[in-house]
Amino acid sequence: MESQAAERKAAEKMLNGVDVGKLFDTIELVKKQPEIAKFNFRITNKWVDGGHNRASIKDFYGAMEVHAHEKPFELDEDEPPLLLGRDLGPNPVEYLLTALAGCLTSSLIYHSAAKGISIRNLESRLDGDLDLRGFLGLDPNVEVGYQSIRVYFKIDADISDEDKEELVRMAQKYSPVFNSVSKSVPVTVELDRS
Repeated sequence: MESQAAERKAAEKMLNGVDVGKLFDTIELVKKQPEIAKFNFRITNKWVDGGHNRASIKDFYGAMEVHAHEKPFELDEDEPPLLLGRDLGPNPVEYLLTALAGCLTSSLIYHSAAKGISIRNLESRLDGDLDLRGFLGLDPNVEVGYQSIRVYFKIDADISDEDKEELVRMAQKYSPVFNSVSKSVPVTVELDRS
């Protein structure tokens, strides 16, 4: 009986797959020690052939120390044959959409859990417009990156459409990737002379 009560209590703390108790503990800890909120994410990338690259993600810095992933992630990037690749992985602009979808989704789920809102299902669909004339250097008036990106969410939860729209706004407000993309984060690119 006691173990069932403990399991039930633990399950009550879980909402949308998020341990809400730990989430609030983390928030309180960051309030007391803001320096633990500083993170540094990093990857290495190696060109393989043509448009094929392989990114490796081994560790990150956060909460004042380096944390190794249980096993390194290897992500292949390539171009489809139409863009002279061999289609050995998503292309980089597809990874950007993937990162945006994942970050908006995580933001929406974590903030929903913190508000006590149970989400049964959450799906998104993204698409973006890109004109190759920018990449190819054929027209200086054409943007080199995405000209626009659209994100559509389907939320299955027992809340009003207005509340769902508020969750979507909240996801945008708190998503690091959304804010990085929509606010043009400064990026420096240098030759590594080591």
